Amino acid sequence: MANRSGVVFAQHGRNTRLTLTTCGETLAVPPSKLNRISCEPMRILVAEDDAPLADFLHQRLLQEQFAVQMVSTGVEAQRMAAEQSYDVVLLDLGTPGSMDLEVLRGIRSKKPDLPVVVVTAASLVEERVRGLDAGADDYLAKPFAFAELAARLRAVLRRGNRAANAVLRVEDLELDRITHTVHRHGRPIELSPKEFALLEFLMRHAGQPVARTAIVEQVWKLHFDTMTNVVDVYINYLRRKIDAGTDRPLIRTIRGIGYQIGLINGVRH
Repeated sequence: MANRSGVVFAQHGRNTRLTLTTCGETLAVPPSKLNRISCEPMRILVAEDDAPLADFLHQRLLQEQFAVQMVSTGVEAQRMAAEQSYDVVLLDLGTPGSMDLEVLRGIRSKKPDLPVVVVTAASLVEERVRGLDAGADDYLAKPFAFAELAARLRAVLRRGNRAANAVLRVEDLELDRITHTVHRHGRPIELSPKEFALLEFLMRHAGQPVARTAIVEQVWKLHFDTMTNVVDVYINYLRRKIDAGTDRPLIRTIRGIGYQIGLINGVRH
C-alpha cells in the first residue's frame, strides 16, 4: 500500500518491509533498522510570570534552537532545576517566590555547575551585585533586547561545564551548537535553520547509519508517513554546501536505512 509521499508498505510473510521511492532511489528498510535516535538540543529552563513576555521568550528561544521549558514561579523553577537536566536557567527575579534570591541560592546549592542568567527590573548596582554574589552567572536588566539576551546565554554556555559538548567535529567539519556556526577546513558554511538542525542530528550520531524515520521525527517533529522527499532534498542541500569541491565527501547514503556522516571506526567502506 502506498501513500502520497511515495512510501510503500509491503507485507512479506510475517515481516513488513518499508520501501521508499524518492529522487529516483528505492530503499527497502526492515523494521529492525528503523532505529529511534534522539536529538539533544541545548535545554533551557525559563522562569517568567509575565505571560506576554513568556510567550515571546518561548518563541524566540525555540528559533535559537533551544529546547525550552517554561515555568511561572520561582518555586517551580527551583524544583524543576533540581529534578531535571538543563544546560542553562533564565530566572526572572520578579516571578512569585523569587524574592530575596532564595530561589537562586536553592538552585545553586543543588546544581553548582548549572549556569543561571538572572533577569530583573532592579536598577540599583547594589542589587545586581547581591544577585551575582548569590550565584548568578550573568545579570540582565529590563527592558532588554533579545539579541543581547541570546548573546549572554551563548557566553555563559561557552564558559559552562558543557562547553566541550557544544562543538561537534567530524574530520575537518566543525559545528558550534551555541553560536550556530559551521566550518569545514576553516571555511565558514552558511546554513538555514533546518539545514543546521539536520547536520547537527547527523553529527551527534557520527559513524552511525541514521534512518529517514528518525530524521523526520527528530528534526521535523512529524510522523514519517506525512512527509514527501523532504529529507532527501535537504541532504542534497547539505552535500552541495559541505561536500562539493572536496575529495572526501562526509555524507553517505546507506542503502536500506538512510544516511550517515563520518566513518565507522575510522574506516571508509
